[in-house]
Amino acid sequence: MKTLLKIFAVAAAFGITPAAYAQAAPTPAAAAPAAQAAQQPVQKGAPPTDAISARSQANPAQPQEISDPRLAETGGEEPTDAQVAQSTVASRTAPVVGIGQPDGRMGIQDQVNPVGVYAAWFHNDILMPLITIICIIVLALLLYVVVRYRRSANPIPSRTSHNTVIEVVWTVVPVLILVAIAVPSIDLLAEQYSPPKADITVKAVGNQWYWTYQYPDHGDFEIVSNGLSDADAKARGEPRQLAVDERMVVPAGATVKVIVTANDVIHAWGIPAFWVKIDAVPGRLNETWFKVDRPGLYYGQCYELCGARHGYMPIAVEVLPPAQFAAWVASKGGTMPGGAQAKSGDESGTLTPPKPDLVPTAGGSATATSPEPTNIMDATSRPPVSTQGATNSRRGESQ
Repeated sequence: MKTLLKIFAVAAAFGITPAAYAQAAPTPAAAAPAAQAAQQPVQKGAPPTDAISARSQANPAQPQEISDPRLAETGGEEPTDAQVAQSTVASRTAPVVGIGQPDGRMGIQDQVNPVGVYAAWFHNDILMPLITIICIIVLALLLYVVVRYRRSANPIPSRTSHNTVIEVVWTVVPVLILVAIAVPSIDLLAEQYSPPKADITVKAVGNQWYWTYQYPDHGDFEIVSNGLSDADAKARGEPRQLAVDERMVVPAGATVKVIVTANDVIHAWGIPAFWVKIDAVPGRLNETWFKVDRPGLYYGQCYELCGARHGYMPIAVEVLPPAQFAAWVASKGGTMPGGAQAKSGDESGTLTPPKPDLVPTAGGSATATSPEPTNIMDATSRPPVSTQGATNSRRGESQ
């Protein structure tokens, strides 16, 4: 028996496996089509406007296609800053180097949201100077004590156990430091969690491993956002592992309320340039907001470990001028608030009020001057169901 175990150990060391195991193990090439077929999304609304998005929606990129430039046939080369800055895709906003994406520099990304601008000021002008001053003072005191009170220079140590001035200083100074930090901190929290009235609502739903965005104020249409492969990202001149086939699109200058949830496990939705990050929890609706005046393209990622492909859940938010946003909504089959065609009335779109003698009266039967109301519902009938709080995605529905 020991001899047999030794034979198997030697065989394993040289990569030799029994034939039965080799036949039973599925090959990656055979498993890939099944996995891709299971992820093929069907989008409700208009189809993607370009070939790259259409191909990605029909066949989302697999992790090896995103992370390995050789498999993506990019030649191992990432797009240069010039390619990223000069890239143009029909009807799409091109990314700008250093705005809305990491560019290798230290510090916080340039903020375009008012809350982010305030937070960056708090970090750069309050926290960093305080931390620097405290570290320098503490280091100087340590060095002074090491040199001044070393054994050779101070053979007889002091037996002082109390000093009123020192005790007052090391009590009052930390309190003042905490107050200096607490005042802007509380103000920042109030700005983040007391949002103004929203102009537009977008519902972001996390899935393994893609995002869906619903627009309840614009016809309740939905888009499915998958990460692009390296080849497709390079073709668009976008940074790898951040580009998506369908972006979340919002109008410039509008207060955007984002309702965030998830269908399976905990995800996190965030855009560093907006100073926004919030968990997407199944069965719970979390809320955040932002307001961006500068049109452009801004990237983020899922910020909560959500499984094997956590690193392949990019987020892209495209901010457009209001007129272009309205055109984008129309291209997706949605409608602008108040832009629906009136069902009745004159050509100006105003509704014609009912005549006084035809207004129904409650509690009476139909008469010549009081017809039976047409909007009476049975008390046992089921009321209309709103999808505002739903957490399930429409991905997979037929059009």
